[in-house]
Amino acid sequence: MGIELNRTVASIQVGHRHRTDLGDIDALARSIDERGLLQPMTITLDGVLVCGRRRLEAIRRLGWKTTSVWVRSDVSDRLGHLLAEQDDNAEHKPLTQIEAASLYRELTELMRENAARRKQATQFTSEHQPGADGARKFRTPSDQAGRVSRQAAAMIPGGASDRTLDKIDYVTQAATRTDLPANVREQLAGEVATLESGGAVEPVYARVRALLDEDREQRQADLHALADEAVARVTATKTKKKAPARQATPPAGAVGKWPVRAFVLTWRELESWWTHYDIDELAAELTLEQAEAFFTTAAGTIAFADRLRAVLEHNDTEDASDDAATGSGERDADEPGDERGRPLLRAL
Repeated sequence: MGIELNRTVASIQVGHRHRTDLGDIDALARSIDERGLLQPMTITLDGVLVCGRRRLEAIRRLGWKTTSVWVRSDVSDRLGHLLAEQDDNAEHKPLTQIEAASLYRELTELMRENAARRKQATQFTSEHQPGADGARKFRTPSDQAGRVSRQAAAMIPGGASDRTLDKIDYVTQAATRTDLPANVREQLAGEVATLESGGAVEPVYARVRALLDEDREQRQADLHALADEAVARVTATKTKKKAPARQATPPAGAVGKWPVRAFVLTWRELESWWTHYDIDELAAELTLEQAEAFFTTAAGTIAFADRLRAVLEHNDTEDASDDAATGSGERDADEPGDERGRPLLRAL
């Protein structure tokens, strides 16, 4: 959590790991002098700067004695000490890969929150128009140089890239999942131990991804098996004469295709699924790869829905034309179908 307070500029500490190339500070200082500081800097309870290095340098040049700051009380002691370090002591124990990824994750979240607040502070209003540090033509604020993840990775000792730290975080987050089978969790714990001991990241990441993909495929297979069993039970209760159970196998020539009843059950389970998730939380938690996988599935779903809608509308048009030609606008009372004459789906 955080709170906005006033603090003396001289009391704000800057650690050595902040970037040294600050860009055009003069332009930023002019903008702040004309329009004020739109978004306060973020510091820890001890006054250590987390986000806003360029803004701090700009107000120093302007001779400000005090400034508003956003004080975060939830910054871990380890991250606070890391940000406050003024030199590289060779005797300090280096971070393990897991520790580095944990600090990277925490720092990334803080920096993203800071960037979101600055973006909100620089939105166009009748009183606020874009300046040297504003959102000119929808650009991000000027002290957002490069992706947040790259900036956060550069502040973590050890020299690992943001991609590598993301992969380590992927592994450690997977190991915390409680919905996985015990044998899968045991294997994940072993992979985390490999990283703790300094093992290569890429092979561990590849094995964990394959393990989770296999688990997901098994879950999907189990879900469809349960759906088939449920349909079989419902059908059996409605059938007066007991008939041999049919094999739930796709028809010849339909390899890879699933039955209609699986489609109905799947989308019934997914009804209003988007109401159960928080957009900001997903944006902060998902990796780029996970988000891209969702976008790919969503795009395929939309394209499929458009094709299905077009076929249904085409069929309705043909039915209407046939009714008009034959003069039979009504169906028999004992003929199954909906109000438009389409046969009722007997998949369930």
